[in-house]
Amino acid sequence: MAPAKETRVKLDVAMLTHDLKQIPDYARKVEALGYDCLWSAETQHDPFLPLAVAATATSRMKLGTSIAVAFPRSPMVLAHISWDLAKASGGRFILGLGSQVKGHNERRFSVKWEAPAPRMREVVQALRAIWDCWQNGAKLNFKGQYYRFDLMTPFFNPGAIEHPNVPVYVAAVNQAMCRVAGEVCDGLHVHPFNSPRYLREFVQPAVKEGLAKAGRDGKDFAYVTSTFVVVGDTEPERATARQAVKQQIAFYASTRTYEPVLAAHGWQDLVPALHRKSVEGDWKGMADLITDEMVETYAVTGTYADIGHKIRERYTGLLDRTAFYQPYTQPSLDDPRIPRLVKEFNG
Repeated sequence: MAPAKETRVKLDVAMLTHDLKQIPDYARKVEALGYDCLWSAETQHDPFLPLAVAATATSRMKLGTSIAVAFPRSPMVLAHISWDLAKASGGRFILGLGSQVKGHNERRFSVKWEAPAPRMREVVQALRAIWDCWQNGAKLNFKGQYYRFDLMTPFFNPGAIEHPNVPVYVAAVNQAMCRVAGEVCDGLHVHPFNSPRYLREFVQPAVKEGLAKAGRDGKDFAYVTSTFVVVGDTEPERATARQAVKQQIAFYASTRTYEPVLAAHGWQDLVPALHRKSVEGDWKGMADLITDEMVETYAVTGTYADIGHKIRERYTGLLDRTAFYQPYTQPSLDDPRIPRLVKEFNG
């Protein structure tokens, strides 16, 4: 069993622009501020292209996907993209994968939905086999339930690179995927809708089962998330932020997938009411069902001067890195409070 983590929580940042022309300046700015990793999400845009641009504009900061949807892409496609990003970044790239839910796979990506945890395990195992072939000349002979890879000619082999050990993280909410993370991955993307109790009593035990199954000690295994923050230097600022966070918590909590996060605190009976209001389009009514106690459970409240301390106090020993999740208007990177916050967090 892995020892409890006591390392200082690192502060990351989300990619706030996917405009490829703006990314060099943005990436250089957040690196100069002292953020440890820049994460690119797959929502309205491809998650990999911004990191390709950022890789050539930065030199220190890590770069990762948080997350790229796994199943619409062949592991061979993921392997090539990751190999190129690892080379371009000098080994700073982290491949973060997620399964997404059934509806999005079938109806947005037109991909067959199969048991997500076993399939994700094979995706990661296939990636390792492909990279071993390219780096070490091992014969490519991967045969699983969902994937088969046994053809690699020199014409299609990109060859060895200087930093071949690409970290692979997976996103997980339920315990089956947490076990897969522990078994075959380097880290876990914890959903922003989380609490210390959920991490301690639900997520980490499942990860440790996976680690034990694979005979791994887990000392280098990373827990990563974005943290809901209600942050502002005046009460009106915090009130606006609190309402936006309530709305976002309600959105996630209306989906059965996230029921374990509520169940950790005995609030699982709220899911049907939230789901019903989401179907009706009653977004304000959904937010009204989220109590202040729930906000304090799933978010961290503070000023720009003390929010960093409060996050570290809550998550040291549970998380290795986090970013701020602010579903409301944020100050620009030029706001003098931001460099002070990052410096204090890293101090």
